[in-house]
Amino acid sequence: MFLVKVSPIIITAAFLIVICCLFSGCYTLKQGFTMIGYLNKAVPLEKTDDEDFIKLVNDIRNFAMEELGLKMSKNYTRYVEINRNYLAAVVSASAKDSFKRHEWKFPVVGSMPYKGFFNIEDARKERTKLEKKDLDVWIRPVDAFSTLGWFKDPLYSYMRGYSKGKLAELIIHELVHATVFIKGQVKFNEELAEFIGAEGARVYMESRFGKDSEEYIKAFSSEADSKKYVAFIQELTAQLEILYSQEMNREEKLKEKERIIAAAKERFEDEYESRFSNDNYRNFSALQVNNAFLELYRLYYAEDNFFIDLFEKSGQDIRAFIAAAKSITKKGGPKSNPRRQLENNLLQ
Repeated sequence: MFLVKVSPIIITAAFLIVICCLFSGCYTLKQGFTMIGYLNKAVPLEKTDDEDFIKLVNDIRNFAMEELGLKMSKNYTRYVEINRNYLAAVVSASAKDSFKRHEWKFPVVGSMPYKGFFNIEDARKERTKLEKKDLDVWIRPVDAFSTLGWFKDPLYSYMRGYSKGKLAELIIHELVHATVFIKGQVKFNEELAEFIGAEGARVYMESRFGKDSEEYIKAFSSEADSKKYVAFIQELTAQLEILYSQEMNREEKLKEKERIIAAAKERFEDEYESRFSNDNYRNFSALQVNNAFLELYRLYYAEDNFFIDLFEKSGQDIRAFIAAAKSITKKGGPKSNPRRQLENNLLQ
């Protein structure tokens, strides 16, 4: 009789996949087995031949968990070689004449406004299905995601080329998801992770190198351009929201929508030199901009500066901010108000 040693990762993941398949069928099965493959071939970070990368990752992890107070875990202690520069392709969709998101229902996490695929062709097939339902669809690459504590989230080989600031922001962002996740509150979860990831990376770079250092200045040299780009997208979104609220038939709305987007692209091109200091956003005018694309910015970036304003009012203490977020009631749901809880936790 031969005994086969089975990885604990496979045992746990296989169990979860069986449970999930009862709810969501072959999608979970296919994506789950791909993820198992990545997790099972992950090696300890120390086995890579890049000592600088190892040292940097460990320092960011220690900073995030010990100095910022994010949940202690074994995340980002393992490493996976992968032959591309992104982890998965994520599909998002929205109504064509409003910013009503299309959502997918999953076990454990509930409804989500996006669906990830490890195979780009699967993402394209999903796009075709959604377009047949007369929805706007957008596919984007993502370089990481959190398994919310179910597994040890690994690093991937393409991350070795990231700058110190970008790697710090990515790791802190994903560790926020593993620390605070309110079911049914996707927008809050994403905005919170986006804010803490960016602010946490800033504090990390300042603490390690100083505000006047070349490393710090380089890490945030494009920040002003990024804010201007997001502001431009939000201006365009606001224009379309006004349009969608008006009393006119659908065909007229869609025609006016295309006119507004075309005019925005032309304005963006004409004003590029006066708005931006680098070429990072040159391709905007060539994008097939639609509601699904614009909705992503509504999801990740708070239009009312809630997190920035609250952070300033509460004394700009990122550790206290995280502690207050960790105290939010986790059961969540569409009727809960995590923003109010966060504000009360910080200012009471």
